[in-house]
Amino acid sequence: MTSNKVAAGVRTKGILVVISGPSGVGKGTVCSMLRQTAPELVYSVSATTRSPRAGETEGVNYFFKTREQFQQLIDNEEMLEWAEYVGNFYGTPRKFVEETLESGKDVILEIEVQGALKVKQKFPEGIFIFLMPPSLSELQKRLVTRGTDSEELIKSRLSVARDEIKLLEHYNYAVVNDRVESACDKIRAIITAEHCRRERLFPNISDWIAEVN
Repeated sequence: MTSNKVAAGVRTKGILVVISGPSGVGKGTVCSMLRQTAPELVYSVSATTRSPRAGETEGVNYFFKTREQFQQLIDNEEMLEWAEYVGNFYGTPRKFVEETLESGKDVILEIEVQGALKVKQKFPEGIFIFLMPPSLSELQKRLVTRGTDSEELIKSRLSVARDEIKLLEHYNYAVVNDRVESACDKIRAIITAEHCRRERLFPNISDWIAEVN
């Protein structure tokens, strides 16, 4: 189990974990299993200007905003990233992420590659994990099996995937999604290891040592 509590009672600040990768690599499936196997992780709640759907709850599914409110968030640089899709804005509010991290909880953000790079510009201290397919041929097989895209769109997605894989250098880690369970195990191990980094612990330990002296 992932935990941000370490020896001697020292609790570190939470970590923003950004998971991204090409379309069809299985980001949603991996994150869905992480929800089950690591319930202590908090999933980032996006903001949107679209109307709530039946059963959706404010602050759980989305933060629902008017276009004016969303634009103000953009103007005030309160969005880690945002985009317009089918006439509505979608994005990641900085406030929710920062307040959750300050409380000592880790935040998972599942996002496309371009969005992840935008987040890194504003939040470089985050941990960026690139979810890799075992091979491009396997990625093509998954896209075909999914049965939601035309042959032309699959070719386009594969072309984009090649370009996105070239951006791997901007990430801290790469995890091959050959088996969902294995990918989740590796991501949990990464988070645990990151909480043990000297740089994260040293400020807290310095205060603790000072109290003893």
